[in-house]
Amino acid sequence: MDEQIPSSGAARLGEALRASRGPGPIETMFGSREFFRLWIAQVISATGDWLGFIATVALAGRLSKGSEGTAIALVLAARVAPGFFLATAAGVLVDRLDRKRVMLVCDVSRALVLFALPFVDNLAGLIVASFILEICTMMWSPAKEAVVPNIVPTEKLTTANSLNVAAAYGMFPVATGIAALLAKLAESFSDEGWVNTLRLNQEGLAFYVDGLSFLATALIVSTISFPRRSREERKGTERGNWEIGGAVRELREGWQFIAVNPIVRTVNVGLAVGMIGGGMLIPLGKLFVTDVIAGDDADYSLILFSLGLGMALGVITASALQNRINRSAVFPMVLILAGIALFVSGSSSLLGIVVPVIGVAGFAAGPIYVLGFTLLHEHVEDELRGRIFAALVVLVRFCLLIALGLAPLLADGFDVLSDRWWDSDWDFFGVTIAVPGVRLTLWLSAITVVAAGALASWSLRASGSESESPEPAAPRGDSR
Repeated sequence: MDEQIPSSGAARLGEALRASRGPGPIETMFGSREFFRLWIAQVISATGDWLGFIATVALAGRLSKGSEGTAIALVLAARVAPGFFLATAAGVLVDRLDRKRVMLVCDVSRALVLFALPFVDNLAGLIVASFILEICTMMWSPAKEAVVPNIVPTEKLTTANSLNVAAAYGMFPVATGIAALLAKLAESFSDEGWVNTLRLNQEGLAFYVDGLSFLATALIVSTISFPRRSREERKGTERGNWEIGGAVRELREGWQFIAVNPIVRTVNVGLAVGMIGGGMLIPLGKLFVTDVIAGDDADYSLILFSLGLGMALGVITASALQNRINRSAVFPMVLILAGIALFVSGSSSLLGIVVPVIGVAGFAAGPIYVLGFTLLHEHVEDELRGRIFAALVVLVRFCLLIALGLAPLLADGFDVLSDRWWDSDWDFFGVTIAVPGVRLTLWLSAITVVAAGALASWSLRASGSESESPEPAAPRGDSR
């Protein structure tokens, strides 16, 4: 059980203990032992998330009955839809409830759903299960983000967010490897009654392992001590806490804070608009390699490797320089740099140019998430964090969906227009440049990312915050 001590007292006690014994290797790297355990839980949870995602897509294809693309689209829509309609309300709940308990309930709930998934034999059941899983994830993530500033010193927040990025996305190759091993293991099982009864096929094993990963995450989270309000402080806010009018008022407060706070507005504008531009790379990357570079799968893999390596180096650099840079000023700059690099790489038809320049784009894109989340952690009061991060989830998901759906349509439309107006070629002083639809769309995506950086910079200048580096909000330690 967590000790019921005032947050300010808990913070002072933690600082005194750390000062008395000096920082160890864990504190030096992770900021605190509590965050180290939370990060381990994130690594396990992220691995399970990716493994479950792979198994869900595979199961959707198997249950599709000839309409595999439609089935997968419906299941993925069930994973996206809750964010549009329920994320802000989930943020209110996260701000009102004990955040540690929210995380525990979500982890156990996800485990139970995953243990039931091997026995789902129809697409409707898979869609419902995906919907429930996403609701739990949608509450777990803001709860986790809200408690990070309470267990990590302010000067270590950038490092903490860099580690969060590594945990969230670095586990994908690990999960694919586990999925392959589980597939081989499923093939080795004989066709016996108990094997069929327990549904120990490829997807079933993946769902079981995924469920166990969330139980392990819950076990680790249960050992972490998050600072909490005292009983007296909490009693003062219990009255009327669940009135509908109060909930609506809290929703309005969250969105108003996004609109008026220059740092929060900048991060939301930058990440949301930037996601529209950057998200177009996902459906267009392979098409660009095929149509513009005339490359193959190996060339596409090389470009992805360069992008990933650049992002990793960017995240490491942001962590190393975290106490030497003005994060609110650098955030729009890296957006603009990423957009420019994306434009240059989209303008080239030579693999030798595209690979290093796309690495520069990755180097600039890597810190965007890290710096953005660090700014929110530093400048948002604890009682608003759940709503702010939930609102950011809505914006990012919405903009990503726009990018994924719009990019192929724009590429096809620009293809027709380019062929009709310019015969798909532009001549500049005797130099012919091919302008297929995919290149024009990538240029548009790059301009969108640059515009996101310009909007973010304008938002800061309009409020006079770019050069001032506003004082971060003091963490209150309330992990409700």
